[in-house]
Amino acid sequence: ITMGNHTWDNKDIFEWIDDEPRLVRPANYAEGAPGQGMAFIKAGGKQLAIINLQGRTFLPPIDCPFRKADELIEEAKEQTNNILVDFHAEATSEKIAMGWHLDGRASIVLGTHTHVQTNDDTILPGGTAYITDVGMVGPKEGVLGMERNAVLHKFITQLPVRFVVDEGKWHLHAISVQIDDATGQARKIEKIRLTEDEWLLM
Repeated sequence: ITMGNHTWDNKDIFEWIDDEPRLVRPANYAEGAPGQGMAFIKAGGKQLAIINLQGRTFLPPIDCPFRKADELIEEAKEQTNNILVDFHAEATSEKIAMGWHLDGRASIVLGTHTHVQTNDDTILPGGTAYITDVGMVGPKEGVLGMERNAVLHKFITQLPVRFVVDEGKWHLHAISVQIDDATGQARKIEKIRLTEDEWLLM
């Protein structure tokens, strides 16, 4: 489970983040922040490193994600060539730049944060699977997962409102990537888009 700019919104997380090995928060938070910025998962005799980073453009100040990526990629390669980087960032340009920065060194660079799946899934020349935003899993009929009337009220009146998660039908966005286990290079990337209605018909 990778995190992002809302990692610390619920203060209860401080009580258990250090004890949950499946939780990965942005690695470029300041030195000494609780939790981990990289984790390794194993399945079927294979291993995957998962690195979480957060962008700085239009988001709160944080340490450089590019330098931290360099550091953690080298550390991860001591154990595996299969490396996934979740770059949680607002600016499309910053995410594309990270894709090129890590091309040939990470197996997958996927952007998150903006909730809307982009149509630029590709394998870069060095063998890195890339997409600017993988999309969201959650309510389909709201605004980025939030109840739409509250969001509309805020846009129209500019008054503060309380956002709540919408209870409408859901949709799922994801990607599937085939990786060469020997080299860590991506062979194929494919977008996944599935609605609740489609799921019920399966």
